[in-house]
Amino acid sequence: MKLKGHIHYVGVNDRVKHRFEGLWILPQGVSYNSYLIDDEQGVALIDTVDAAFFGEYLDKIKEVIGERPIDYLIINHMEPDHSGSLQMIRQVYPHIRLVGNKKTMEMVQGYYGAARKDDMLVADGDTLDLGHHKLHFYLTPMLHWPETMVTYCETEQVLFSGDAFGCFGALNGNVVDTQMNTAAYWPEMERYYAAILGKFGAPVQTALKKLAPLTISMICSTHGPVWVNEAPRAIDTYRRFSQGDTEPGLVVCYGSMYGHTQRVAEAIARGAAEAGERTIIVHNLSVSQPSFVLADIFRYDTLAIGGPTYNGGLFPVVEDLLRRLCGRSVSRHRLGCFGGFTWSSQAVKQILGYNEKMKMELVGEPVEWKQGVSADTLQCARSLGKLLATRA
Repeated sequence: MKLKGHIHYVGVNDRVKHRFEGLWILPQGVSYNSYLIDDEQGVALIDTVDAAFFGEYLDKIKEVIGERPIDYLIINHMEPDHSGSLQMIRQVYPHIRLVGNKKTMEMVQGYYGAARKDDMLVADGDTLDLGHHKLHFYLTPMLHWPETMVTYCETEQVLFSGDAFGCFGALNGNVVDTQMNTAAYWPEMERYYAAILGKFGAPVQTALKKLAPLTISMICSTHGPVWVNEAPRAIDTYRRFSQGDTEPGLVVCYGSMYGHTQRVAEAIARGAAEAGERTIIVHNLSVSQPSFVLADIFRYDTLAIGGPTYNGGLFPVVEDLLRRLCGRSVSRHRLGCFGGFTWSSQAVKQILGYNEKMKMELVGEPVEWKQGVSADTLQCARSLGKLLATRA
């Protein structure tokens, strides 16, 4: 599929994989995007696809160039869903030169033992002239691996961005945003960011500043649609999430064994509603998938989290969420917490302990109860909900 000038899309869809990275559920599948530049002085392939789809991938490449050779394989990111076809590409095109930075080449050798002396080592700001197309390489470490970089085609003003500005969701016939209804992809971009890049807010901001002087008419990421008309929105989504910018809303997250913690969570939501909060999302952490929970927390400014004491500690699904949050940039949120116990009070203490790392703004007093939930406990929960709905 031709995108612009001599730039072609040769990616594939994965509608089989249940979980991305073995962790994040994929109800709408995922795409592995690769791009081919068919130029007068050289043919360049930008990233590859998951090895399971190599046959389909090779067919797409040959639809564009027939039996002509590929001169360069530009590696923006070495994660195996993008580099997985590298060895097979080298077998089909034995004279192809890999193009990547120092850390990329170390990973090429470490993963595939496939580095060669004639491969092209690039540094930040280096260029590659394909004839008509002039390519520039910019290092963007920790987006979201240490070797990540982006490739910018000066001639067509196209940014090949690696995983940046990508999202979950397979592509349904159309590839470019101008040819599709993109509504389903924006929540998937937020979920992708929260799950995959949520830890790397500072590196994302550094990369955005580095790329800001470029004139970008098209963003070609390695997952999801090619962004043209909505490229500014994709950039703004990454800017907002990386800076911790949120919108008003309350996310209530809880785990419950026998229903007591659930009643308190519902009372918090009720109190917030009584105080006029319009956006309230309640997640039972034993049911909700973590990436959807994380996306909601990144989107909204207030979080209430609670669970029972369990085996002298915190209920596992609640602790799992807190551990994930400690590894992500969420410090600008407001927090309410709640927890119950039968004989040893631990849940609230441990939530507060995690918040020493998260550094959220604690709102009100934690709601804590022993054994059964009383009417007084539920009233305290409603009061906490009202406080969480009140913003200065």
